[in-house]
Amino acid sequence: MNSALVDEAVELARSLPKAELHMHLEGALQPELVFKFSERNDKTPPFATIAELRAEYEFTDLADFISLFLKCFNSLETAQDYEDLTNDYSEHALADNVVHAEIFVEAQASNDADQLMAGCLKAAARWQEKGLDLLFIPTFLRHMPLAEALKSFDELEPYHDIIGGIGLASVEVGFPPENFRLLFDRARELGIKGVAHAGEEGPPEYVWGAIDDLGVERVDHGNRSIEDPVLMARLARDQIPLTMCPLSNLRLCVIDELGNHPLKRFLDAGVNVTVNSDDPAYFGGYLNENFEQTIRALNLHPTDVREIVQNAHDAKFPSPSRNG
Repeated sequence: MNSALVDEAVELARSLPKAELHMHLEGALQPELVFKFSERNDKTPPFATIAELRAEYEFTDLADFISLFLKCFNSLETAQDYEDLTNDYSEHALADNVVHAEIFVEAQASNDADQLMAGCLKAAARWQEKGLDLLFIPTFLRHMPLAEALKSFDELEPYHDIIGGIGLASVEVGFPPENFRLLFDRARELGIKGVAHAGEEGPPEYVWGAIDDLGVERVDHGNRSIEDPVLMARLARDQIPLTMCPLSNLRLCVIDELGNHPLKRFLDAGVNVTVNSDDPAYFGGYLNENFEQTIRALNLHPTDVREIVQNAHDAKFPSPSRNG
């Protein structure tokens, strides 16, 4: 494809109103905020300087990243911290012409889920007035026992009517989705939608498990579905969205270079694929940066961009109305 069309595709991606469906709030925790929150909460930062922290941003796999993620996560404590963090992400999102964002929050890992939700919801009210709709999706930790996830879900009962859904995240390999069938069944009985990370590092069988055992509405990542033609046909037939995160995949060594990302192959196969930033503070870019680098690496056409952006709008969850 000629460079003019690629440039046109990049500018189109920047200009279109977009939905982001795969972004971890704590993954937007910039190093400066880690130090700010640590000082405010009388905690010792995980590293001596911001420069030392940034130097750790060379990951070999998902487990390596999660180790650093949790060290920085510990700086968060109060509703004000979560409000400030949500505000920081939202400023970037609005600058990228994002009008709807569904944000994963680590309720199970947090010291106080009420503080987390209070801060997030206060910020959301502010940004709604500015044209950015925020939904929050608590995630549960697949490397921890099911009983702990169920306990965390019960503790979130005051928010069941206002969360956008529930998710399954953390280290994937060795922790198949079906381990959490009871959690997702319980959520579904309450009218709460479900999503799950699957097929990032785990095998295609994990994607099957997320779809058939958990009954998810969307699959987060889903890269390795490309290895299973029957699964690819299922994803295309049922239009099950994949929330793909190209720069995350590159930084976590899921792919060796961006030009080998499978997103275009999924798109050509009729699968509903979307582009998202995942953990933008760690992986080198918010939504527009993910679009631009992916467009240039895969030579995406403007029509591809329109389809990807529309896919995200089609796959987004409505604001909850379970209270009537």
